[in-house]
Amino acid sequence: MTETPVITPLSALLTGPVAPLSSPDGTRTVPSGIAKTPVSSPLWLGPTGFSGDGQGDIRHHGGPEKAVHHYPFDHYPRWQADLGPHPLLRAAGAFGENLSTLGLDETTVAVGDVFRLGAALVQVSQGRQPCFRLNLRFGRADMARRVQGSGRTGWYYRVLEPGTVSPGDTLALVDRIAPAWPLSRLWRTLYADPLNRGELQRIAALTPLAENWRALAARRLDSGGVEDWGRRLDGP
Repeated sequence: MTETPVITPLSALLTGPVAPLSSPDGTRTVPSGIAKTPVSSPLWLGPTGFSGDGQGDIRHHGGPEKAVHHYPFDHYPRWQADLGPHPLLRAAGAFGENLSTLGLDETTVAVGDVFRLGAALVQVSQGRQPCFRLNLRFGRADMARRVQGSGRTGWYYRVLEPGTVSPGDTLALVDRIAPAWPLSRLWRTLYADPLNRGELQRIAALTPLAENWRALAARRLDSGGVEDWGRRLDGP
């Protein structure tokens, strides 16, 4: 695991309201908060996210374990190489992220890492599970599957201490609870080696990890199978 920078400046702080998200041909429209844009003023960060930020599907997005979404701007050149000059990749916000940075990624950030973010304190809770809204956002039927398969998924934070966050603030590493569990290791087990029983047992017992992901590992252990990803990745 590459060493995590102690202090990382925010490149952008982003929010967005819930709005209709349509497929390029107009045949499908769903409510979504994935279209986020940079803010220029301080925001209050509470237990379920930033003031003024919205989620179109509160069953699967948002909530205490997905209060803040972080997506590294480091990944954008890779996506430009993969997809070509897509207009969404010109600036942060393409993936619905609240935080954009350079210098942190899934190989350097671990489950349970605690960061001071402005006046707030946040903790890495889980990786991002891509969903079909990325397909609509990018106008590509396979975008969610591409994100999941690439490992360039981003991650979520829970809020340990609410507080005000400004666009010019930093993420300062405060504590490492499970440094042996970078998000890349978690991704590898969940999506590349999904029935590795030893790793699944360790994930099920990984207390800093969001409960729903621990339960997912436990279900795979019980069933000996992998859940169907079709509805999440391809849409209903």
